[in-house]
Amino acid sequence: MQYETPVPFGQDRLIPIWIATLAVKQKSRVVHFATAAQMLDFFRLSKDGRHYRRIVQGFQRIFAATIFFGTEDQPEGNRLIDWQRFHFFDRLHLWFTRQAPLEDPNHEDVQNTIVLSEAFYKEIDAHRVPVEREVIAALANAPGILDFYLGLVWKSWILNGKPAYIPLFGPNGLDSQLGTKEYSAERRFRQTLLFWIRRVKALWPQCPTEISRNGQLLIVRSSKLCPAVRTVEKPVIL
Repeated sequence: MQYETPVPFGQDRLIPIWIATLAVKQKSRVVHFATAAQMLDFFRLSKDGRHYRRIVQGFQRIFAATIFFGTEDQPEGNRLIDWQRFHFFDRLHLWFTRQAPLEDPNHEDVQNTIVLSEAFYKEIDAHRVPVEREVIAALANAPGILDFYLGLVWKSWILNGKPAYIPLFGPNGLDSQLGTKEYSAERRFRQTLLFWIRRVKALWPQCPTEISRNGQLLIVRSSKLCPAVRTVEKPVIL
């Protein structure tokens, strides 16, 4: 049977965040939950039919998504292809209706079940990054800023010493990593980045990030003393 689905977009990015959090709490890469509407509650989203259907479709898009990493090089004149692939889930068992077909809601046949890929589970289990749920909820409808916030949380949390200096422009620049034509003009990208930083700092005042005086670098310092969550004992995990 052929199965085609669009690539993930928009609020779909909330799904792996929520599932990763459940996996850490349940201490297993096989995650169970009663209904997809729980995720809407978790991120303070409306539980109307439109949002519910949107989330269910988002699970399908995330399941079908495969991310490829790799390079093609020619060291010493020999062509080298070095590729890897990554996906989030190995199995998706999700009921589309709110009503369970059996009386017992804990029966394994009526539970919603997600099996995380081994690579995804190992990554979140080995590298737990504290993320504030309320900030994610506040940015749920602003995917660009949400991605930027999550990137800052991750980068600042893994730093232990010197700050990281990330170029804004060029082949390895932040504008290239974001990969959108909207930021083809340097001044426009810098203005957008300044706006995003202000939005993030309104929600995380101690965010240790700024743009350099020459406007060419994003400076990120360690957040070990000012983590993105109010308490790091039970963080949302990415």
